Amino acid sequence: MRIEHVGLFVRNIERTVEFYETFFDATSSEKYHNPVTTFSSVFLTFPDGARLEVGSREDLNKHHETGYPLGYMHIAMSLGSKDKVDDLTKEIDAAGYKHLSGPRTTGDGYYESVVCDPEGNQIELTV
Repeated sequence: MRIEHVGLFVRNIERTVEFYETFFDATSSEKYHNPVTTFSSVFLTFPDGARLEVGSREDLNKHHETGYPLGYMHIAMSLGSKDKVDDLTKEIDAAGYKHLSGPRTTGDGYYESVVCDPEGNQIELTV
């Protein structure tokens, strides 16, 4: 068994897709749109085959959650080495995206950095 994909609702699909294409080498599908429900989505496929569905609709809750919301908390991207974690953290930070912590070794032994995509969704960059 494997996870087929993770779904993520955002306000701006295009900006979010561009972020994952730029920094994580994702390839995007054609945009799907259902005019009846106003739901739209794009599937992002990463080099290892993992997929993220980035979607939106007109009736999304417009209030951003703070703290540790129920549901989606973060996605972790394994980069393969500490140097790659360091380098991508610097690149994302220099591009003006939020950088929350790290790079550092956590108490449970993970080497990670935490950054945010354009909508504030947390991404752990790890080895």
